Amino acid sequence: MTDISEITVAGPADRERIVSSLVAAFPGDPVLRFLFPGDDDYRRGAPVFFGHLFDKRVHRSTIWTIEGGVSTAIWEPPGGGDVPATEMALSPVGRERMAAYDDALHAALPDEPFWYLGVLGTHPAAAGRRLGRAVMAAGLRRATEDGLPAFLETSNPANVELYRRAGWEVVAEFPDPLQTWIMRQ
Repeated sequence: MTDISEITVAGPADRERIVSSLVAAFPGDPVLRFLFPGDDDYRRGAPVFFGHLFDKRVHRSTIWTIEGGVSTAIWEPPGGGDVPATEMALSPVGRERMAAYDDALHAALPDEPFWYLGVLGTHPAAAGRRLGRAVMAAGLRRATEDGLPAFLETSNPANVELYRRAGWEVVAEFPDPLQTWIMRQ
C-alpha cells in the first residue's frame, strides 16, 4: 500500500509533470475523445484541457499528487466554480460539445454543497500501484472533514466498477450527449 505521507498538494512547479501524466493517462477516455476526436486533436487539445483545469485549481490547494505528478486527483471545492470549465480554447465544435456535456452534468449534480472529483489520473507506467486511490483518498478526507458528500462523473463504463470498489455509488446517469454516470461517496 502507498504511504500517504508521500502525497502532496500540487503547486505551480508541478504543472508540467502533472499535465504530461494526465495526457498520457487519458488517450482513450470517452469525454476527451468526445472533445478531441482525432489523434492530432487530442495531442494539441488535451494538454490545454488539463493545463486549464490545473491552473484553475492549483491556488485552491485542491490538487493532490504523488511521486511528482505520476498520479493526480484534481478536486473542485464546494462553490468553487464551473464543473468543468467551458471557457478554454476549443474548436467551435469542441465548444458546442463541451457546453452540451457541461449542461447535462450540471443538471445531474445536486444543488447542495459538495466536493467534486474532476480528474483522477495515473501515468500508464505506474498503473496498478493504487496511486490513484491514494490521491483520491486525500480529497475524500477533506470532504469528510467538511461534512460534505463527494461527487464525480465518469463516461468510461470500466471506471464505474473501479469506483464502486473504492466506495462510490451511482446516483444518476445521463445518456446524452455521452453516456455518463454520476457517483457519490
